[in-house]
Amino acid sequence: MADSETITLGNRTVELSHLDKLLFPESGITKGELVDYYRRVAETMLPHLRDRPLSMHRFPDGIGKEGFFQKNVPDHFPEWFDRVELEKEGGTVSYAVVNDAASLVYIANQGCITPHLSLARRDKPHRPDRLIFDLDPSDDDFGKVQEGASHLKELLDELELPVFVQTTGSRGLHLVVPLDRSEDFEPVRKFAHELSEKLAKRHSKLLTVEQRKDKRGDRVFLDYLRNAYGQTSVAPYSVRAKEGAPVATPLRWKEAAAGDLTPQKYTLKNLFRRLSQIEDPWAEISKRAVKLGKARDRLAELD
Repeated sequence: MADSETITLGNRTVELSHLDKLLFPESGITKGELVDYYRRVAETMLPHLRDRPLSMHRFPDGIGKEGFFQKNVPDHFPEWFDRVELEKEGGTVSYAVVNDAASLVYIANQGCITPHLSLARRDKPHRPDRLIFDLDPSDDDFGKVQEGASHLKELLDELELPVFVQTTGSRGLHLVVPLDRSEDFEPVRKFAHELSEKLAKRHSKLLTVEQRKDKRGDRVFLDYLRNAYGQTSVAPYSVRAKEGAPVATPLRWKEAAAGDLTPQKYTLKNLFRRLSQIEDPWAEISKRAVKLGKARDRLAELD
């Protein structure tokens, strides 16, 4: 691969540069390989990005240097690059919106290793269509994360809510309930909080909702806090800024319980072997969207 290149994706032309730059120095993975990954995964990944405000976790000098989150789209981005202006305290933010392969490749060329997504779409930014739980371990025992995810799924099944699971590509698992956008963030977050507290009480030696790390002990943190306006979550099929370039990967539930699973099992280098063997486990997630009303009533009835 040349150090610079111009490619055409759809009706867009994207100029690529510094493709030989090492972004993952210990792994020997270059920017060119990152760009090529996002070009190849675009067809599978784009349905999960479509119409969502996106924050860019950028590492223009590679993961050996400190990266930064960028919400506002820089002025030098091309005119064709989609944006959405959303309110924040004291002003607005012009977020990136990535609806096509050219845009995804473009941000990768800008050193965006990991896209992070809003839990709501651009037309109803205060109405989430995703409720997310992040199971974050306090130690390196991933088996406890898997056990916690199993308990959480059991409770969501009790409440008759659909739930989808993915590795984070970092340390834990994300569990996601698709919503029909009938409620604002506040009641959704309240529901997630109450559910998390009840589950942590059921399994108090394994799970905690304690925000302070020094009070968690060796328990898994059941994080419901992302369910708020302006918060984001790592996008499905995103590369993480860690050596080996692990990928946040949607799973089938039997895979989530497998003994050989690790949160960094799938990477930039092996993800396509997986996609050649199974379809995206989250392909139907939006078709399973639900209201929380009945589940809220059932939760209130639980001990």
